[in-house]
Amino acid sequence: MSSDKNVLKVRIYGAEYHIRGDADAKYIETIAEYVDEKMREVNQNLRVDSSLKVAILAAVNIAHELFEERVGKDKKNKEIEDKIKKLNLTIDQKLSDQE
Repeated sequence: MSSDKNVLKVRIYGAEYHIRGDADAKYIETIAEYVDEKMREVNQNLRVDSSLKVAILAAVNIAHELFEERVGKDKKNKEIEDKIKKLNLTIDQKLSDQE
């Protein structure tokens, strides 16, 4: 493994992990805190009896958030593409009117 990767010790849901990555330490900490928060939310809301189940349900919740973001991004991209097409048509029409 390359030496330019950060190794950071984090706590997630009461367990300690060593995370290695190219991202800076603050980013890795932020991600770990987010996962920890999501796992604690699942446990608080559902009172699950297994850390594995908590982790799986938290992962499902995080995946759901990701998919919602992707759908929103795709919708925005489509809106932008439609506006660009409309602008291009308007420009083409104005240019042809000048000829």
